[in-house]
Amino acid sequence: MTHPLYNTGTWIFDLDNTLYPAACDLFAQIDVKMGAYISELLSCDLGEARRVQKDYFHKYGTTLAGLMRHHEVDPHDYLDYVHDIDLSVVMPDERMACALEVLPGRKIVYTNGSEGHARRVMERLGVTRLFEGIFDVLASDFVPKPDPGSFTAMVRAYDIDTADAVMVEDLAKNLLPAHDLGITTVWVPTASEWSRAGADPSFIDHVAEDLSAWLADVAGLAG
Repeated sequence: MTHPLYNTGTWIFDLDNTLYPAACDLFAQIDVKMGAYISELLSCDLGEARRVQKDYFHKYGTTLAGLMRHHEVDPHDYLDYVHDIDLSVVMPDERMACALEVLPGRKIVYTNGSEGHARRVMERLGVTRLFEGIFDVLASDFVPKPDPGSFTAMVRAYDIDTADAVMVEDLAKNLLPAHDLGITTVWVPTASEWSRAGADPSFIDHVAEDLSAWLADVAGLAG
C-alpha cells in the first residue's frame, strides 16, 4: 500500500541534525568556533562569549542575527569561520539517497546556515544531486527560522504549493510557521533541549526518530 506522503510535491529538509544524524555532533564543533569568534570580537573570556552566544540564539533565532544587530558583524566572515569544521564524522547514507531518489517530489534544503556548509554536508551524505536547491540564511536576507518572513520568502523563491509540501526539521519550534502555512510537518527529535523546546502535537503531523528509516518507509523501501 502506497504511503500517504509518497506523492508529495515538495520536500523541504532542514540540514543540521536533520539530514544527518545528531550523533555526528557537528554543532559541538560549530559551538566552539562561535565561542572563539565572539571572544575575539568582544575581547571577552569564553564564559562570557558563551553567555552572549546563547542569549542571542534565544532572542533572535540565531547567534548571527544578534551579532549583526548589536555588533555589525560581517555575516559572510562569521559563517565562513564557524563552518570551517571537520566533516569526516558525516558518513554516506545510501538508504536516505535511495529513498530520496524514489520519492517523486522536489527536494529542497532550508537552513539557517550557509549554502556552502550545506553543500559540503550533502556531498558527505551522497545526496547533493537529488536536491533542486538550497535556501540558506543569506537567501532569506539573514532572517532566520522560525521567523514567518523567512518561511514566506522560501515558499516564494521555489513557488511551493504549501498544501502539497512536507517540511522535516529537528527543532520543533521551527515547524509551527510551516504548519501555519499549511505544510505537513515531520519532527526529527534529538536529545537536545533545543530540539524539544516548544514541541506540541497540534502542529507536528509526523515524528521520525530515524529519518533514513522513515523516508525508506514512505518510499516503499522499508524491510
